[in-house]
Amino acid sequence: MDGRGLDGFDRRYLTLIAGNFSGGPVGIETIAAALGEARDAIEEIVEPYLMQQGFVQRTPRGRVLAGAAYQHLGLQAPPSPVQSGLFAGEEDA
Repeated sequence: MDGRGLDGFDRRYLTLIAGNFSGGPVGIETIAAALGEARDAIEEIVEPYLMQQGFVQRTPRGRVLAGAAYQHLGLQAPPSPVQSGLFAGEEDA
């Protein structure tokens, strides 16, 4: 266990999403397959604590890492996508 109460599996979960899926969104079935664990075990045992700590968010498109997870892992978060105009060459108003 580390200072925030994360064990090795918690760190594997976070590192998988950060490294393999650029922080998400990624579906729970994909995470379960990649970790070789049952979906139910991840949803009922691992994710509640990680969400409580502010490391993971569940969205309609899948799981997404929060900035706190990157900071805790000592990784740099990917840049946030900047939404621009709908058409090429359109300036932000």
